[in-house]
Amino acid sequence: MKLGIDSYSFHRYFGEAYPGLETLPAARWSVWDFLDTAQRLAAEAVSLESCFLPVGDRDLTRALAARLDQGAIDRVWAWGHPRGLHSGQAPEALAEGIASLQDAAAVGARVMRICTGGRGTRFGTWADQREALLPLLARFEAEARALGITLAVENHIDLYADEVIDLIESIGSDHLGLCFDTANNLRLYEDPHAVARKLAPYARATHIKDVRPLGGDPETIAFWPSVPVGDGLLKMPLILEELRKAGYHGILAVEIDYLAPGHGTEEAAVTRSLAYLRGVLAGMG
Repeated sequence: MKLGIDSYSFHRYFGEAYPGLETLPAARWSVWDFLDTAQRLAAEAVSLESCFLPVGDRDLTRALAARLDQGAIDRVWAWGHPRGLHSGQAPEALAEGIASLQDAAAVGARVMRICTGGRGTRFGTWADQREALLPLLARFEAEARALGITLAVENHIDLYADEVIDLIESIGSDHLGLCFDTANNLRLYEDPHAVARKLAPYARATHIKDVRPLGGDPETIAFWPSVPVGDGLLKMPLILEELRKAGYHGILAVEIDYLAPGHGTEEAAVTRSLAYLRGVLAGMG
């Protein structure tokens, strides 16, 4: 397994802040600033959030591919922040996802994270959502398969563990798996360690995230902020062991969303997370 960083960890530097919780820094980053940081922190891989990049800029994707190849940095392309397919209620978003597949291919990514929805997009019953999503995922998978790319559906606070498994198994393709976010199902009040046992066999990408409750409204991200990996509620050695047992050899991408107050800068939190994970992996042999 390769240690990496998801560029969303530095979302404030790309111009996005959680309203009422975060402010934007004076400095703004380009993707090159992110890659400089990833290399300085000795990351072996990156997950590039397409929401912070232009669509269809072939000069950019060629340059990104060359930079990553030169540094022997593995990569995942990430599409769908913040709401993806809106739990099937925005079929027009599929065209955006398919366009992003072309960027993923151009940058040399073999896996593209996708979101079927996000916090607040659930509607009706699970049967309603399933009926809306499966035709979209089938078309998405066919486009990805033609490019040799595997789609990885994230458990994005929109899907319970059994639901994301239902979607993946219903499509039944080697080109559709899971982007396993280690913390998001805890935010849905599922046992994160039981979820890890269920979901690890489907993982094709990951967001390695730790959280700790801060108080307030439990239906908001303010209640469940990110903390450096190892400082939260998750038993990360157990989760990584589940991934290892499942034969996962992909990227462990550290992701910070809303960083809890008192944990310093995003770079400090990511640095601490990587150091912790290196120790866990070393102990696993």
